[in-house]
Amino acid sequence: MSDDTIRLATVGRILRRRRRLLAVLALVGALVGYGTSVLFPPRYTASASVLLPGQWEERELLTQAEIATSSVVVDRVAAILRWNGVGGGELRDRVSAAAADGNIIKISGTAETPERAQQLSDRLAQQFVTFAARIAGDSTDSAAVTGPEALRQQVEETNRRITDLAEAADPGRTVESVQARTALANLRTALEEAMQKLDQADPAAGQAGLVVMGPAARPTGEAPPTRTQLVVTGALLFPLLTVVGHLAAARVNRRLRTEPEIAAALGSALLGTVDVPEEELAHRPQEQGRRTRIRRLLGVDTRWDVPEPQMSGDEDGRRIRYRRVCARLRDRLPAPRRLLVVVPDGDETARRAAGRLVAEAGGNPLLRVVDVPVSRPMVPDRDTETGAVVVLSAGNWTAAELAGIAEACADGGHDLVGIVVAGTVRARPARPGGRPADETTAALAAPGHTTGGAG
Repeated sequence: MSDDTIRLATVGRILRRRRRLLAVLALVGALVGYGTSVLFPPRYTASASVLLPGQWEERELLTQAEIATSSVVVDRVAAILRWNGVGGGELRDRVSAAAADGNIIKISGTAETPERAQQLSDRLAQQFVTFAARIAGDSTDSAAVTGPEALRQQVEETNRRITDLAEAADPGRTVESVQARTALANLRTALEEAMQKLDQADPAAGQAGLVVMGPAARPTGEAPPTRTQLVVTGALLFPLLTVVGHLAAARVNRRLRTEPEIAAALGSALLGTVDVPEEELAHRPQEQGRRTRIRRLLGVDTRWDVPEPQMSGDEDGRRIRYRRVCARLRDRLPAPRRLLVVVPDGDETARRAAGRLVAEAGGNPLLRVVDVPVSRPMVPDRDTETGAVVVLSAGNWTAAELAGIAEACADGGHDLVGIVVAGTVRARPARPGGRPADETTAALAAPGHTTGGAG
């Protein structure tokens, strides 16, 4: 199985086992998004387009877009609108301009109402055209107009003067006259080329006359993020962050999951594995308290990062596993056989398995169950017991925690005889016509029946 498949299976397990928590978090996220939309009033955006005639390069269009939102233009718009409490500095955060295809500058304005947004865009486009025309020389300022016109008039006057000189010269009778006429013709050609270059270089000749392409359309909907977008984003973001948090926690999880790892951490041998039907755990005494009820309501009172319980055999098969563990204990212990059964506090599966093990042992060996807190393990001092056996479930404890339990057993004077790993299984439904449990028990207890096989 590839890593991608494993990750998808893990995400699917989170969605299944934490569906109530994710549903509650989705509702909380939606409420947070709605509250955010209430705190921030809706905004509306309108756009106006300005056409720039002539040939423009991309960098020139970008320059014009910067001019459209410059402080000079925006301050003029603020002076015209005269909105209460809104100056040029605040308007600069509400306007934008971008170069579009076809030499078009798209100017946008955002305001609290559609009417204000439309008014802001129109005024900004008008002031941009006025300011750009003034920069390019397309204004009514006489000083800006007389400069190029006076130069053209001087060129025309020079051309007429050249024509008069050419006509007054001796028409080809001497070498000097021919050279003078040729020089005058070359001078006229140079002046005409200079005028053509002047017309091409003059920005007022080729790039003047910016046009506003109609008034801005009044917006009919809110500008993003809208209230609906905020609600949907919150409803999706909270569960997504929860799933990511679960994956991160699973990646840094150091709990031992396999029997060899558990045996190595405790420094003892594995006596066998036993099964506990999940139906028995479902009917365990419920703890009281507000925190416990909330965890149970959200579905976080059970582990999500353990595999799904497998389907086990019938009751007879589960009883055989317990009896094999008892047989191995009898083989390891001298008479009288008295053992302390150590169960980590909070491990309900191990506690159920320990109780079942005591019942199946029938006093041989004589077992006494004690709960040991994992945070500060403390085992009763040795009395009549000849050792200790640890019963626990996989995937719940780290190597350091199990090492602490082993040290607590040694401090109490108990030799660790072995460990028993309990796992949760799903019981098969009772088959009709099957043998009763008492008959099966009698058959297992009959002489010659083997109980010391592998667990």
